[in-house]
Amino acid sequence: MMGWTDAYNYLRNGAAKLAGNEAPRTDGDLPLGARIGSVVGIQQSPLLRAVSGGSLITLPDADDTRIVAVSQIRLKQSGGLYRYYLETGDLDDKEKFLQVYQNASGEVSEIMYCTQLARVIPQTAEDQDAYTGQAGAGLGDRSYTLWREQLNDLDLDLELIFGAGEGVDYWRDAGDPEVAYMPPFTGTEVRLDDASGSTGLRQDMYFMPYVRELRGGGHEYLLITTEIIHSVNGDASKRGIHVDFVIGIPVEQQRIVIQ
Repeated sequence: MMGWTDAYNYLRNGAAKLAGNEAPRTDGDLPLGARIGSVVGIQQSPLLRAVSGGSLITLPDADDTRIVAVSQIRLKQSGGLYRYYLETGDLDDKEKFLQVYQNASGEVSEIMYCTQLARVIPQTAEDQDAYTGQAGAGLGDRSYTLWREQLNDLDLDLELIFGAGEGVDYWRDAGDPEVAYMPPFTGTEVRLDDASGSTGLRQDMYFMPYVRELRGGGHEYLLITTEIIHSVNGDASKRGIHVDFVIGIPVEQQRIVIQ
């Protein structure tokens, strides 16, 4: 898709901003016909079911109805992974997005509604190694436990989520479940915040999906992603590293309308 390449080159090179309305759109040809500014309707029944089953997902707010940014995540595998942001998380609000996986045949095979649970900044070299899997442990371990005390300051119903327990266990949703560790996936995310491709960011990612079964059935995903920012709005001085913990609930395609 030429538009994505143009946007990628734009963000990498920090080119001068394109002129207003004359700039070509770079967010065309996306799965489900999505574009920046598209209105999104999500049937909430699967999300409400998940919440009643103890999910950590955050329900959409009344104003989470427009796609404010789109991104493509380039992976070392076939198919395409896209994120349609309802909130980018750049200001005070946490990220909310639809994650859409398009298989090698060009068909949408998975959609997840995702909300950011927390963002942490690795403070030491050891932390960075654990969150990128460089030490052969950490991100990519067979399981991950979220502890009640980690979530005390969040606006969550901890009784519903944890019951009498102190933690919830997620299991790696990749590779052989018997293998204690596998290296995290790596890729590059290019996010466009306007249709001309003149604002957005580019970052490298190390990530691993984990999953657990909710009470009453259904699955909740914990997507742990270490993001190393290369540039913001083409400015390569805006660098940084953080780790995002994102909760995802699969949603059937017929429950989503994008106009």
